[in-house]
Amino acid sequence: MAGSSSITRRALTLAAGIAIAGHIAVSAPASAEPSVPVQPALPFPHFPLPPELDPGFYDPPADVVASKAPGELIAARQVTLANLSLIPVNVDAWQLSFRSNNTRGEAIPSVATVIKPRGNGTGARNLLSFQPAEDSLGHYCTASYALQQGSLPGLITGQQVLTAQFLEIQAAVAQGWAVVVPDHQGPDSAYAAGPLAGRITLDGIRAAENFDLLGLAGRDTQVAMLGYSGGAIATGHAAELHESYAPELNIVGAAEGGIPADITAMLNLADNNAASGLIMGGMIGVSREYPELAALMNAKLDPLGQALVAAKNPLCVAYQAALLPFGNLKGMFDTPGDPLDDPIAKSVLDKIKMGKSVPQFPMYMYQANPDWIVPVGPVNTLVDTYCKDPNAKVQYTRDHFSEHITLEIAAVPSALLWIRDRFAGVPVAAGCTTTDVGSMALDERTWPVWQSVVGDLVAGLFGKPIGS
Repeated sequence: MAGSSSITRRALTLAAGIAIAGHIAVSAPASAEPSVPVQPALPFPHFPLPPELDPGFYDPPADVVASKAPGELIAARQVTLANLSLIPVNVDAWQLSFRSNNTRGEAIPSVATVIKPRGNGTGARNLLSFQPAEDSLGHYCTASYALQQGSLPGLITGQQVLTAQFLEIQAAVAQGWAVVVPDHQGPDSAYAAGPLAGRITLDGIRAAENFDLLGLAGRDTQVAMLGYSGGAIATGHAAELHESYAPELNIVGAAEGGIPADITAMLNLADNNAASGLIMGGMIGVSREYPELAALMNAKLDPLGQALVAAKNPLCVAYQAALLPFGNLKGMFDTPGDPLDDPIAKSVLDKIKMGKSVPQFPMYMYQANPDWIVPVGPVNTLVDTYCKDPNAKVQYTRDHFSEHITLEIAAVPSALLWIRDRFAGVPVAAGCTTTDVGSMALDERTWPVWQSVVGDLVAGLFGKPIGS
């Protein structure tokens, strides 16, 4: 998640490198017959349709979806990805439509974007599942639409976060990894519904491994996951669900930061605070997956609250975060006492709280101690919960100079370096470590990561593919 006034700051800071991130798009020949027919990419300036206007791909017939296994492909099409919706990026990319499950075990359609480096690398390719901080309530705010050339730019839709985080995705591709970017909020844009996002993330990995053109090694593929803030919701729940939902996946580690471990604590912090508009969006998103919460909100929200729900329903992150900063969230509920104490609210909030199970692969967790959106206390508690298990492997870093927005920027090289080590098979010590630092950006070990990424992006201007 991100604060309203800080959304633009995050986008501007990360987007400072976009001027050097453009690449010439060249069609690459298929290396193998795909398991489903692949539609060709739209030639520019033909504009892709937002999901709301593209039901054939995003909302296939229910019987077709139900006939598939979780992660099984329904359709695929090649797409052209672009910075700022305009500057094409020198990678191969496709959208995959596949079956996933909601939290009631019902079949739902899902979509992910998969990206393959255009270099000449050989051998087994690793796969990174990158969960973006979509943090939005409109389906047109998804990564699968926002990252395409010809899509409405984020400065118009309000989806500046994905515009900025696309640089992080390109940095991952520059390592030579294949990347899958799931639309992890699902077909109803259920923002902050973590158990749903975790299932879609794991099924997105299955779908990527099922897609022949990525050149992966099937279930033997080494997989890592990465997400920050709203993306950490999906990453953290996917890590906890791995053993019960998709144990066949060879996940070697997960990195997550700005971790919304306990949405109740975030609601308490946001009440009458700058992030109240953003967090109210999360309330709406969760109610889309949990109808009992939707019924409670419909019955108990006052007229102002009802009007805000209607106004926020179609908005991307920047606009819905900017609507109602410093709002009295709890005061909009016509209930005696704290509305979060209502049995229905408590039940739903407990379902979306992290800490239900311990990931059985290494975890890299990082958090800003003075985070004003995601409080550090529940993250400390989550780490302690994991570390009660003698098999847990957790590296936890607390940054004392950063806040929620700046930590993402400071921590990207550390997360990529940690994932690189997991793919390389560097051993992880058993047990847990907690490290307090001034700023993660001051770690000299991470500086060459930035240098290599910038070098690859600049070379791309002269026709070099991203990755190898």
